[in-house]
Amino acid sequence: MGEQRARVVFLVRVPAERTAAFLAAYEAIRHQVAGGVPGHLVDQVCRSSADPEQWLITSEWASLGDFEAWERSAAHRELVRPMRECFTDARSLRFHIHAQTASPAREAPATVAPRGA
Repeated sequence: MGEQRARVVFLVRVPAERTAAFLAAYEAIRHQVAGGVPGHLVDQVCRSSADPEQWLITSEWASLGDFEAWERSAAHRELVRPMRECFTDARSLRFHIHAQTASPAREAPATVAPRGA
């Protein structure tokens, strides 16, 4: 069995006066990562509904090894530097995806054998 997919979560604080720079930096790198980093599947940036300076960046990877290889690269450090310069605090968490449930509209339709087959 191959490696499990992984979810990487960054909980960060961005002061109100740095929000525009943070979002511009995220926008500048997100398509480069999505289109060119092996193993990257999807990412999101989310803002807290209760604290406008609290942000969550989450990404899904084919494996934790793919993320860790990207994180160790000089290209990664250079690309994310403008975004990291906006943080006053950051916490990183890494998870293996154990199970996933999607709404029926997002799941592939089940194949049903015809009656009497």
